[in-house]
Amino acid sequence: MAENSAADRTERATPKRIRDARKRGEVARSRELASFVVVGSGVGMLMALGAGLVGSAAAWMRRALSPDPALLDHPADLAGYLGAEIIGGFAPVLPLLLTGLVAGLLGPILLGGWNLSAEAIKLDLDRVNPLKGLGRVFSANSLVELGKGLLKVAVLGGVFVIYLYANLDRLLALGREPPNLAMAHGLKLALACLAWMAGGLFLIAAVDAPYQLWAYAKRLRMTKQEVKQEYKEAEGSPEVKGRLRRLQQEVAQRRMMQAVPTADVVVVNPTHYAVALKYEAGKMRAPRVIAKGVDLVALSIRELAQKSRIPVVSAPPLARALYRNTRLDDEIPANLYAAVAQVLSYIYQLRSWRARPGPAVAPPSPPVVGDVPGGEPDESA
Repeated sequence: MAENSAADRTERATPKRIRDARKRGEVARSRELASFVVVGSGVGMLMALGAGLVGSAAAWMRRALSPDPALLDHPADLAGYLGAEIIGGFAPVLPLLLTGLVAGLLGPILLGGWNLSAEAIKLDLDRVNPLKGLGRVFSANSLVELGKGLLKVAVLGGVFVIYLYANLDRLLALGREPPNLAMAHGLKLALACLAWMAGGLFLIAAVDAPYQLWAYAKRLRMTKQEVKQEYKEAEGSPEVKGRLRRLQQEVAQRRMMQAVPTADVVVVNPTHYAVALKYEAGKMRAPRVIAKGVDLVALSIRELAQKSRIPVVSAPPLARALYRNTRLDDEIPANLYAAVAQVLSYIYQLRSWRARPGPAVAPPSPPVVGDVPGGEPDESA
């Protein structure tokens, strides 16, 4: 089951999964890289300080081993003298100590960055469970760490043996040199040996760091189902979102249909399109579209307009142009002003005719709206 589960984890970790892992304190780390940074910076500082460090240390030793005889007559001053000499002994190596401190702080976070996790420092009884501990000891990760340890010993030991063999004559020659000269040459040989061993650590870190990144990414891999589930949790279920969209459309359509009885006119293509227009002089710069639709929605708009005694004008090119070039509550485009003006003029004449008392007079003739910008031939015609 575990193998099948691991085989199913084919998807790269999502940003959310990586953030959650960092909250738990799980980040990519390379001990070998941190070791190289500490050792390499220390060796580099030793080589930079060089003879100055040796000279300072020698001067301190001579001074510490040859105190002023007058101190014997003033025992109370011995404590101050001892404190001053201790501080003086640290002064030459202070740059080296500071370098080691900085490298020790920066080395571990070069891979994975700085990460402070409250969950990582919580008490976890599984960490002290003997059975779980045995499982970790004999796990695949422990075998990998054991292999890296043996490899490190082999590489560093090999570098040391090779360097020792290559400089054996120089090492033996130190015994025939004066003490001061032998110490200087011996220090150079020791620093060179440390530099070669730091190079060996670099090789190990160069292999371990990419491996740790790969292993970390592998641990965080996800199944396709996990990716889908996370997407649903983050963005919402597609089914729920679809239902919300439908509800929003229904609410918008109800609101639109409620506005139809307030329209001045409904312009239609007899079978497909219906657009309701409203114009209030002094309040609007141009007529606005307060409802529109095609097919069944258009039919509902026409029926509601007829029940509300709103004039319905058949002008197929204008109806198509209004539907395609406007949105709800938009003013009509300027290139449709003339055509809409013909329709509204007819509506105002029709209202005046209906309100006129006296003998019957022939109603005004409906407008004949020709081709308008944005209109297309009527497929149903």
